[in-house]
Amino acid sequence: MRGLQGSILAGIITIGPLFVTYLIFRFVLGALAEAGLPVVKLFAAFFPENWLNQPWLQSVLAVLLTVAMLYVVGRVTSLVIGRQAFELFEALLERLPVVAKIYTSVRQLLDSMIVKKDSSQRVVLVDFPIPGQKSIGFLTHTMTDEATGEPLAAVLLPNAINPTSAFLQILPISRVTVTDLSMEQAMSMIMTGGAVGPDRIQFSRSALTASELSTPPVSAA
Repeated sequence: MRGLQGSILAGIITIGPLFVTYLIFRFVLGALAEAGLPVVKLFAAFFPENWLNQPWLQSVLAVLLTVAMLYVVGRVTSLVIGRQAFELFEALLERLPVVAKIYTSVRQLLDSMIVKKDSSQRVVLVDFPIPGQKSIGFLTHTMTDEATGEPLAAVLLPNAINPTSAFLQILPISRVTVTDLSMEQAMSMIMTGGAVGPDRIQFSRSALTASELSTPPVSAA
């Protein structure tokens, strides 16, 4: 019986990462296909050839069309005129009460998750759920306690295996332990439940201080 359980567990460990990768890949492709499918179906209506009405071909064309549109939008917004037009578009969105809050929150979240070399965002460790047990988190924002003037940190703690849900902890900066992990290393550890990660980690490093916030995070190659 123990041999059967061990074999099943070994199979789960082997297949688990592949299955999670497959689910994420399918979700991304599904979202891309769903975004571009209306345009592809519109083309199919104007050109009613049999080959263009194949569902699998429409899905492939929808994915390619969406990727191409994302590339074009990215290139246009990287130009001066494109940036000005995009800023005007954002200004119009900010005038819409409900849309403005949703768009601004999502935009800030995406910006915070894209770590740049000159950014102050760091991969950190915090005591959670109990003291002595540390969880990987992302320092997304700093603030000050209005009553005491103590510097505080907003740390996002993604759930292992399923990082789409997370806890948001606001705690004193002195209780945050900074690491040298890159965003890619941290996400790999979270997605694999710690199976993929560095051999060494700065678990007992001194806590983060307010003066350290002015220095850029260490970026692993």
